[in-house]
Amino acid sequence: MSVSTAKQFKHVSYLWDDEKAAALAGDEVALLVYRSNLLGADLRLTNYGGGNTSCKAMATDPLTGNPTEIMWVKGSGGDLGTMKRSGLAALYVDRLRSLKHIYRGLEHEDEMVALFNHCIYDLDSKAPSIDTPLHGFLPFKHIDHLHPDAAIAIAAAKDGKKITQELFNGSIGWVEWQRPGFDLGLKLKQCLDENPGIRGIMLGSHGLFTWGDTAYDSYINTLEVIERCAAYLEDNTGKKGPVFGGQKINAVPKAERLQQAASLAPLLRGFCSSADTDAFHGAGKGMIGHFTDDERVLEFINSNDLDRLAPMGTSCPDHFLRTKISPLVLNLKPSEDISNTTAISERLAPSFADYRRMYADYYNSCKHPNSPAMRDANPVIILYPGVGLFSFAKDKQTARVAAEFYINAINVMKGAEAVSSYTSLPRQEAFNIEYWLLEEAKLQRMPKPRPLSGRVALITGSAGGIGKAIAQRFADEGACIVVNDNDADRLATAKQEFAKQYGKDVFTDALLDVTSQKAINDAFDKVALAFGGVDIVVNCAGLSISKPIEEHTEKDWDLLYDVLVKGQFFITQAAVNTMRKQKIGGDILNIVSKNALVSGPNNAGYGSAKAAQIHLSRLNAAELGKDRIRVNTVNPDAVIADSKIWAGAWAEGRAKAYGIKVEELPSYYAKRTLLNEIILPADIANACFAFVGGLLNKSTGNVLNVDGGVAMAFLR
Repeated sequence: MSVSTAKQFKHVSYLWDDEKAAALAGDEVALLVYRSNLLGADLRLTNYGGGNTSCKAMATDPLTGNPTEIMWVKGSGGDLGTMKRSGLAALYVDRLRSLKHIYRGLEHEDEMVALFNHCIYDLDSKAPSIDTPLHGFLPFKHIDHLHPDAAIAIAAAKDGKKITQELFNGSIGWVEWQRPGFDLGLKLKQCLDENPGIRGIMLGSHGLFTWGDTAYDSYINTLEVIERCAAYLEDNTGKKGPVFGGQKINAVPKAERLQQAASLAPLLRGFCSSADTDAFHGAGKGMIGHFTDDERVLEFINSNDLDRLAPMGTSCPDHFLRTKISPLVLNLKPSEDISNTTAISERLAPSFADYRRMYADYYNSCKHPNSPAMRDANPVIILYPGVGLFSFAKDKQTARVAAEFYINAINVMKGAEAVSSYTSLPRQEAFNIEYWLLEEAKLQRMPKPRPLSGRVALITGSAGGIGKAIAQRFADEGACIVVNDNDADRLATAKQEFAKQYGKDVFTDALLDVTSQKAINDAFDKVALAFGGVDIVVNCAGLSISKPIEEHTEKDWDLLYDVLVKGQFFITQAAVNTMRKQKIGGDILNIVSKNALVSGPNNAGYGSAKAAQIHLSRLNAAELGKDRIRVNTVNPDAVIADSKIWAGAWAEGRAKAYGIKVEELPSYYAKRTLLNEIILPADIANACFAFVGGLLNKSTGNVLNVDGGVAMAFLR
């Protein structure tokens, strides 16, 4: 890395490493991937999934054997920061440019996308994106198209064209806002032809195009242009007056913000999960939440200009597609008492109804005869002045990225207001992007949601054994997971495993002792902040003590009943509190035991506590049906694999009771079952999924035995 060059930049990160680049010399495509990853690593340059890059180089035509010019460009749906060679589309440059001879005009430009396939050079390449002609009609070897906040702030300013001209002394061209597509590619070429020698083009309300003869030249040019934009904004911030018109309210302290957000998130999630909450009957329809109280968010939502700027919406199409037409601003005081859920719900309901009406009016006034049907009318971004920003989407990554994009929109508004005045996309232009038939086709190609997509599950004791197997199965089926345990070391190990297997957007973790009311409250607050609420709670945490009556102590008895019975009750109580806020139903599963039904030696404390668990399940099912909260039970037996219980004295006690050795227990238990099967944690996980996977949504109060067949445990 060139340290002296890096020092030139204050507002962007110079990440180029000369040694790494030298190792790729001669491979222009490899250098393109390298450059793209560097640009994507700095969110000040472009967002997740945003922007695209390209290079043009000579390659051998497989049909003629002759050298021909090929363009490699980021394919549809990719991300610059994580893109690999397989994420590129490769097209014949001459074929792509020849499409202009059959182009029928702006009203017909969507038909050009299908013709890109006739220009494909590498048959294994990614599908070309709508931005392909924007790169193809420019002659430069390396091109970067990014959405940096600093550039968009100027591009979205009322005087953006004039500012661009003066700031860069005519070396950056300007093309007025136009939806990305074939025609915009021709407009870029026209701008270049009319302004030879320019180093880039600003797209009104949209973003920036820059280029160079080499990968490094393009990289440096891109950084220099964005650095100049950012420095200009910094120099002018505050000159017109306070940022966002000055501060209107004060944010509440950090701890209070998080508590307010955790308490409110499930209620907001319920509103966002369905326009009609009575329509929610099962899996896969919930929205996953995200919360941030980033300082940039607080500066905006606490300002005098919030009410003016928030309804205007965003400018850059990449921002808009992820954040919707505009946010919903909550009419709540930062320190509002939100303990009365019913009262707060009644206060907020009109705001959500108004938002849905606004969205329906927007759709109906802008739709075309062939527009797709109106999509979900609920807000994606919800602003709580003094507290923070909530976002809700189909999964955690989409919700998190939506929040990130709205922070980018805040940055754009701040910059534009500092040097001029902010302008957003006209409603019709925004609609044309949101309900673009090509965008709809992309949505229709998305994979079908998995059975537990949109659902959040907290499984107690999920750092190992049965609990971990359930958590993994639910995560595999699309759920967001709260991994927890009362053993910090065991939890740390499980956290590493889940991070490697699923990534940060699938799970969160919590140190949870089910006998501690504070630990329970903290865990449910954490899941509310991480995902917006909870839909599935599995009471799996447990322990076993096997002793004859004369050896059983009061301490043994209290521990068993505290963990198994009180723990199940208090976890269920906390779950019900969250689920009732959401008003979208839910599932509570209790992992009990064959011992709840079968009498055995040396088992008075454990067996009676398990019997209490199973009857508590029946009582809860009877009480919670009106809330559409299903309560069901899974009864395992002798699940020895990866079990913390069986690693201790319980195994010795059971072996002693049956007059066998500890190592003989698995085969002993298998032989006494009707199916002669060893029961594994995955078997219990499968049973849990059967209850919550969507096929048993009208079943509650049931007991499912997973014990290989123990006749004495048969119900009724």
